[in-house]
This record gives sequence, structure tokens and C-alpha cells, in this order.
Amino acid sequence: MEPESRAAVLRRSEGTRISSPSDDEVGGLAKRDPQRAERAIGQSTVTHVSDGVEDRQLPIGRARTAVRGILSWYAEHARDLPWRRPDATPWAIMVSEFMLQQTPVERVRGPWQAWLERWPTPVARATAPPGDALRAWGRLGYPRRALRLHQAAQMIMNDFDGQVPEDHEALLRLPGVGSYTAAAIGSFAYGRREIVLDTNIRRLLSRLVSGVAYPSSAATRRERALAEELAPRNPQRAARWAIASMELGAVVCRARNPSCDACPVATLCAWRQAGYPAWVGAPRRGQPYVGTDRQCRGALLAVLRSSDEPIPDTDLTEAWQDSPQRDRALASLVQDGLVVAAGNRWSLPG
Repeated sequence: MEPESRAAVLRRSEGTRISSPSDDEVGGLAKRDPQRAERAIGQSTVTHVSDGVEDRQLPIGRARTAVRGILSWYAEHARDLPWRRPDATPWAIMVSEFMLQQTPVERVRGPWQAWLERWPTPVARATAPPGDALRAWGRLGYPRRALRLHQAAQMIMNDFDGQVPEDHEALLRLPGVGSYTAAAIGSFAYGRREIVLDTNIRRLLSRLVSGVAYPSSAATRRERALAEELAPRNPQRAARWAIASMELGAVVCRARNPSCDACPVATLCAWRQAGYPAWVGAPRRGQPYVGTDRQCRGALLAVLRSSDEPIPDTDLTEAWQDSPQRDRALASLVQDGLVVAAGNRWSLPG
């Protein structure tokens, strides 16, 4: 029988079509007919259909080889990060996930350590003033994360007996916890088989499987189907795969200047085999900071963090000279619950 044409595959494909024998089926076949089992692995494919991009096919056998290669690489090259150590508690891992959102690892080490020394449990954080959380957050940026982490600690204390919940749906109830963070906590803290898709993992899979330099702005159903297919069935191994693929994306398959010579799966990479085609999607620009309301908010919060007492308007005026922008930023801080009025002065909450 002639192989099915690519056009036929496209006509009947909806998103990502996954066709492969299960591990049990391959295992049983291998005992009866090893050569046939090898052919079954090599011929089964993940067909990734992308609008405007040439379709690519990654044989499942090669994909599983890539998973094994990345796991082996991680065992030798993983960074020694404190929240990855065996003694890291679910709370410690949850704090790291909040702090690491849109923030480089090296900026997080110090604040994370100080936070855990001061509030080693959710109850310790929940019973402290929220303003202390904002002070401890320092210059990590996006300070609403600190307030959400405090609120999550309060819910953990009140609704979950002071223990970070293990169940995915329960995690989603916590303030500041979305689908990624819930999956990450379930995987890294509890060894669950979760589909963890952060920016680093999505970029790695986009290049490795689809031959595309960058993923779309948000995870698609096709991506999730592919990630589900690649994740090992064993929960502990799946959790290891999640952190290993994240690590490879962070330190080797970087957004800019990837170190392909150091990549353990370079020979399997569809992007490399295609000659590193340039990104043809929307322009990828970093978020501006200098002169923005974000910078103004940060300057005002820095003044407020420096004092245990409410401060007058004059101190804020000295921190930021542009009056309309300062007033706008201050109003947004109040709306977000990060600043409260104390008479004619201003302070952090609580």
C-alpha cells in the first residue's frame, strides 16, 4: 500500500494528530518480533500542522530518543538551585515559582532564601502583615506577585490546613496560581505527571519538533497534545522530564544565541536540520522599561519600602518628578492594593 500523501494528512488533520503504539504494545511486540517492533516505533509519527509553516514530522522513536537524551543530559548538567534540592518543601517550591515568573534565576536566589528563612511555612507568611511581603520582595519586579503569594498563603492556612495542596484543581483556586504554576507545583513538589509548558519548554519543543524558531504567543491545543505525547507515563520520570526540558531550554536552547554545539539532541532537531530558518511571525520585542509607568511604580514602591512609617507626598515627589505620571502610577498602586492612604500620607498595606 502506498504511504498516505501529505495532502491527505492535511485534509484530515485537526491540530496535532498523534499516531503511535503504546509503550505496552511496543513492549509486547518486542518480545515476539523485535525487528517489527523497531519498525513500528520508527514509522509512528507526530504530525504537527502549523498555519503558514511547512509541516514537519517527528518519528515517535526519535522523540523518545530525545527525551532519553535530555534526561541523561540533565543528570550531568543541572544547575544546583536550592528549590530543586530534595529537602525543598512544597511551600519553598511554590515561592520559587512565584518569584521566577518573568524574572531571571540569579535575581531570585537571594530573595527566595531570605523569604524562606523568615516565613518557612504558609502559616508563617499568612499571619504576617502583607506590607512585609512587599518589602521582602525588594526589586524582583511585578510586586503584585508578592501580594498574591501572601493571599495564597492565607487561603492555604484557612482552607488547606496550612499545607500546599497537591490536587491540580485545588491549586488553581489559590490567588496568583494559573495553569502553568499549578502544573509546576504538582510536578516539582509532588512528583505528579503534569504537562508543564513554560516559555523555555515551548521554545525547545517548537525547534526540536516543528523546526520553528519560536512558539506562538500562547500555548495551543496542538502544543499541549504534543507535550502530552512526549511526557513519560511514569509520574516521577515525567516530573524529571519537565524540569530537564525546562533546564535545556533555559541554558542551551536559549531564545537568543542558542548553544547548539552543547545540545544533547542537536542531531534530532528539526530546526537545525532545516538550516535554522528565521522567525517569520510577529516581531519579538522586549518590553520597554525606562520612563514607563512600570519604572515610576517601582520608584514609588522603593520609597515606601524604605520606611516603616507612612510617608508624605513630598517624598514621592522627590522620587519621580513627572507629576501626571506619578499621580497615575500612585493611583494604580492603590487600585492594586499595593499602597494605602494614611491620612495625607502613604504606606504599604497592613
